[in-house]
Amino acid sequence: MSVVPVKIINRSDNALPAYATDGASGMDVRAHLNEPVTLAPLERKLIPTGLFVEIPTGYEIQVRPRSGLALKQGITCLNSPGTIDADYRGEIGVILINLSSQEQLIQPGDRIAQLVLQQVARAEWSTDTSLSETARSQGGFGHTGIQ
Repeated sequence: MSVVPVKIINRSDNALPAYATDGASGMDVRAHLNEPVTLAPLERKLIPTGLFVEIPTGYEIQVRPRSGLALKQGITCLNSPGTIDADYRGEIGVILINLSSQEQLIQPGDRIAQLVLQQVARAEWSTDTSLSETARSQGGFGHTGIQ
C-alpha cells in the first residue's frame, strides 16, 4: 500500500482524520460545530469540518457516508460520494440528510463521514462512429437479470 502526503490545515478542536484499522480505506471526519445541530426528517444541512487540504494533482478525496451513522440514525451523505478536487482549497463540508422518521442530533465532534484518497485518471475523448460489441451491448438498468 502506498502512502501519499497530503497537506492539511485543521481549524477545529478535533483530531485529524485517521484510519481506525490497518485495513481501513476511509478516515472518519468529525463535525466542527459550536453547538449541536438538529436534522429534521428529510432535512439536509452542510456540516463544517474545520479542515482544509491540498490534494496532490492526480488525486481526489471522496466524501462517503459512515455505515454506522446510516444504520443507527438514518443519516447519510448526499452527493455521495462527494468529490474534493485537487485544486479546491476551501473548507471541507459534508452534506448530511436525515432519512429517518425522527429528528436526529449532530453533536460537535461527532464522526459524520469518511474521507477516501483516490488516484484519478483523466479521459481523452476519441470520437468515432461505432463502438465494439459486447454480450450486454445496449442492455441498461436491470438488464443482466442478477438480483
